[in-house]
Amino acid sequence: MSETFNQIEFRDMRTADIPAGLELCRASRWNQLRRDWELFLALSPAGCRVAVKYGRVVGTVTTVSYQNKFSWIGMVLVDPAERRQGLGTKLLQEALNILRWQQSVGLDATPAGREVYLKLGFVDDCRLSRMETVVSAGIARGDQNPARRMVESDWQAVCELDRAVFGADRRTLLEWLFDAAPEYAWVIFRGEKLLGFTLGRHGFNFEQLGPVVAEDREVAAQSVSACLAEQTGKTFILDATLHDEEWRQWLESAGFREQRPFIRMFRGEVPVRQESGRQFAILGPEFG
Repeated sequence: MSETFNQIEFRDMRTADIPAGLELCRASRWNQLRRDWELFLALSPAGCRVAVKYGRVVGTVTTVSYQNKFSWIGMVLVDPAERRQGLGTKLLQEALNILRWQQSVGLDATPAGREVYLKLGFVDDCRLSRMETVVSAGIARGDQNPARRMVESDWQAVCELDRAVFGADRRTLLEWLFDAAPEYAWVIFRGEKLLGFTLGRHGFNFEQLGPVVAEDREVAAQSVSACLAEQTGKTFILDATLHDEEWRQWLESAGFREQRPFIRMFRGEVPVRQESGRQFAILGPEFG
């Protein structure tokens, strides 16, 4: 073991480590808030790890398991002063050890990080694009837009549709989004049938929309435009799936521009997601 790792202890993350996690977020210009870290610890109290050097947290990694379907790795953060020494890879190995019994483990990689993940046995699944916009007064909901704000009685339909599209039950996450940002929660119904929904959350650098789940591109665009039409002047990101090129074109017409790409990758079995073509934006790279 190198001298660097002789100086580092890896242990479970605790609530008291959240301020250090937030410092690492700010150093990397990431968007997460304290509330995000609290959720990681609530979802996976024994599944989040920190790297500690001389009593100071210098790295983090989180894991989330979605029943017995698949698990997710996120929040691989390393203090700028400790980078390029293999600490990020060691944190990933810590996460993989936590998830060693899982048949399918996923993550969203930057192009630079992809090479590291390939060496650890991950394979490419699909491409994503982080799109960003400052909402202008020009984005219009339109008189014929059927989107309305989400209410409590919609939850059964929302969770059923999301489970079919995402491939696992994540009601806890969806309710967590709604509790903090109900203004970003919109649905479109045709009679009793839910055609699509949009949720979102607050962040340190910008607001984020996602997931966006919809029957088709038109429904996705209607729910997003209904939400944004009430948020003039705010900066938003949206992590778009790229299975539909015209969806990206619509986002660009609405003022979004690519901030950076991601590559969705899996290690082990790639989960079967028969309805994944109806996901137009993910919740975020840290959650899958």
